Amino acid sequence: MEAPVTIPPPQEIERHLTTLNGWRRFIEEPPPPPPRLTDDQYAALGAAGRAAFDEARLDHHARLQVVRTSVVRHTVTCGRRLVLLNRHAISARRGLIVSGAAGTGKTIAITQLGRSHELLDRARHPTAADRIPVIYITVPPAATPRMIAAEFARFLGLPVMARMNITDLIEAVVGVCTDTRTGMVLVDELHNVSLTTRHGAEVADTLKYFSERIPATFIYAGIDIERGTLLTGTRGAQIAGRFTLIPTRPFPYNSEWRGLVATMENTLNLRRHKPNTLTRLDRYLHDRTGGMVGALSHQVQGSAVDAILDGSEKITKAGLEVVPLDVAAETPEFRSPGSIP
Repeated sequence: MEAPVTIPPPQEIERHLTTLNGWRRFIEEPPPPPPRLTDDQYAALGAAGRAAFDEARLDHHARLQVVRTSVVRHTVTCGRRLVLLNRHAISARRGLIVSGAAGTGKTIAITQLGRSHELLDRARHPTAADRIPVIYITVPPAATPRMIAAEFARFLGLPVMARMNITDLIEAVVGVCTDTRTGMVLVDELHNVSLTTRHGAEVADTLKYFSERIPATFIYAGIDIERGTLLTGTRGAQIAGRFTLIPTRPFPYNSEWRGLVATMENTLNLRRHKPNTLTRLDRYLHDRTGGMVGALSHQVQGSAVDAILDGSEKITKAGLEVVPLDVAAETPEFRSPGSIP
């Protein structure tokens, strides 16, 4: 019998990106995947070892495997260009809006841009531990200007007390961002801002004010921004005049989609999975998910988790079919019009 393989305990990865500690954990490289074992090696682990190994594999498959799609690459390239162009801008800095249907990879694109920016900043300033190159916040539903300022403050770890007014919060945030050389601000869920309401208009003004006070490149992401109210009227014209729009759409069935499926299949850690099973099913996966990269990840990851839990240790078409997907992926009218040939 082959010697048992030592399995490291599974690592819990905090993914609260709207806090500085969570963002910094996201920036770090993920833990290495568990080793791929033969049936004999797996049996030699013993009951406790097998349980620990399976838990490590479940954690591996549940962790989002980021694939650098064309949208991610384009977002990183455009964002990097804007950072350089904004370097000496005194006002009217330009920004980026990533917009598309739910499940088309908007958050992945902007967080990968933020990760790229922060890693470059760390490489340039390896001994500066007090820098906060990137801030990531989300816009709450029915947001008010004070709520937006509080989101910035919470990311930075600043106290948010009831007696503090919005001016206090803004000044505290701007002071910390200036001192820590914040160079990029990521604002997600921008579709929660509506210029047709008083609070929505005030939130847009607050974000604009932050962009004028913080010498950073602002990156927005939201659902179908170009079809909402955010780019309409006087305020909308100001945003449209300063921001570049990158649309995200479901993937057509093409070589990039097939590459996505192959890449995800290569990350699987299942003892009896037959190579190229998923690549042979790439057309089925496209039809089932509507080309939504989020739905594809969910279906493959969910099938892998099921294969470990039920002991089959392989993904099959039948196993893929039992994983329920989100409504947007399975209902054609929720998809962006004209995005899938």
